[in-house]
Amino acid sequence: MKEIFFKLVAAIVAMVGKLGYTGIIVMMFLESSFFPFPSEIVIPPAAYLAERGQMNLAVVIVCGISGSILGALFNYWLALKLGRPALLRYGRIFGLTPEKFDRSEAFLRRHGVFGTFIGRLIPVVRQYISFPAGLARMPLLPFILATGAGAGIWVLILAAIGWLVGNNRELIMLYSHKTFYLLAPLILIACLVYIYRQKKKPARNR
Repeated sequence: MKEIFFKLVAAIVAMVGKLGYTGIIVMMFLESSFFPFPSEIVIPPAAYLAERGQMNLAVVIVCGISGSILGALFNYWLALKLGRPALLRYGRIFGLTPEKFDRSEAFLRRHGVFGTFIGRLIPVVRQYISFPAGLARMPLLPFILATGAGAGIWVLILAAIGWLVGNNRELIMLYSHKTFYLLAPLILIACLVYIYRQKKKPARNR
C-alpha cells in the first residue's frame, strides 16, 4: 500500500510539474466533484514544488480553492438538472450511495450555509454536500462563499504539509491521512460558535 502511495505521489508531482497551475485546478475540480480523487495527493506535492522554487505557493493555493469551487458548482448544477432520483440512480457508480446522500442532505437541511462550510471540512461529506445544496436551491453567492471558505482552510493545511514536509514521502503519507485531525479543533470551535448564535436568536426576537 505504501509503495502504491509513493508511486502515486511521484506521479502527481510529475503531472503538476508538467501541467502547472491548470493541472491543480483540474485535479481539484475532480476532487471536489463526485470523482473519487483525493486532494491529499494534489496540494502537498504542488506546495513541495513551490518550496523548491518551481511554483508560486500563493498561486497554488488560489488554484486549489478555485478548482474546489468549480467542482462544487458542477455538482450543484447536476443536482438542479437531474434531480434526486437520477442522482441516486447513477451516483452509485461514483460511490454516492443513498446513505451518504441522506446524511449530507439531512446535515445541510439542518444547518444551511453553515452546513455547507463545515461539510467542506469533513471527509466524504465534502464531495457530496453540493448535491443537496443544489436540490435545495441554496442562493448561489452564499453557496460559493461557504464552499470557498471551507475549501480554503482545507487547501491551506494541505499546502502547509507539502511546504514543511518537502520530499519526505513517509511524512506526506502520514500527515495527509491525518489532515482531518488537524481540522478537528477548528470544526469544534466553529460548531460551538454556531450553536451559541443559534441559541441567542430566539432571545433577540422576543
